[in-house]
Amino acid sequence: MKFELPKLPYEVSALNPSISDRTIEFHYGKHHQAYVNNLNNLIQGTKFEDADLETIIREAEGPIFNNAAQVWNHTFYFNQFSPKPSAHPKGELAKAIDRQFGSFDKFKEEFTKASVGLFGSGWTWLVKNDDGSLDIVPEPNAGTPIRKGKKAILTCDVWEHAYYLDYQNRRPDYVSSFWNIIDWDVVSERY
Repeated sequence: MKFELPKLPYEVSALNPSISDRTIEFHYGKHHQAYVNNLNNLIQGTKFEDADLETIIREAEGPIFNNAAQVWNHTFYFNQFSPKPSAHPKGELAKAIDRQFGSFDKFKEEFTKASVGLFGSGWTWLVKNDDGSLDIVPEPNAGTPIRKGKKAILTCDVWEHAYYLDYQNRRPDYVSSFWNIIDWDVVSERY
């Protein structure tokens, strides 16, 4: 199976000022594309050559896992944004957030703290457990909930390439701005 870079659901400049077009050009156009290219090259002649992305993530190790997970993680990340986002979770997700964290504001505070506090590069995930409860899970490097059998609901990419052009070393500023472009309609449907 040959993987391709998925098309963004908005224009490159649509997320300004939270994420600049220059960052999208590098993050999506270069980094995400590189993970796709690397994965296609790495799986040739392996048992993963015809496998779907989630199978590769569950079963592969080393560079094949890293590139497959980064393709999936980035696709998930870019698809949760909108230039005209809905501002709050809806339906069952809103209820689950209130149950688990006490309020939407408390959830945002805990998720922000986990994202800012993750040492080095990685991802912060909101995941749904089998019983419907939610957890905030920071993962280093290419970590993804798929490997742990969890359902991903929301993610924040805290690799420096996600924010350095816009925010330099100010990860807290990036995470604060991240909330301005989350499309809660999309995220709520994932629950």
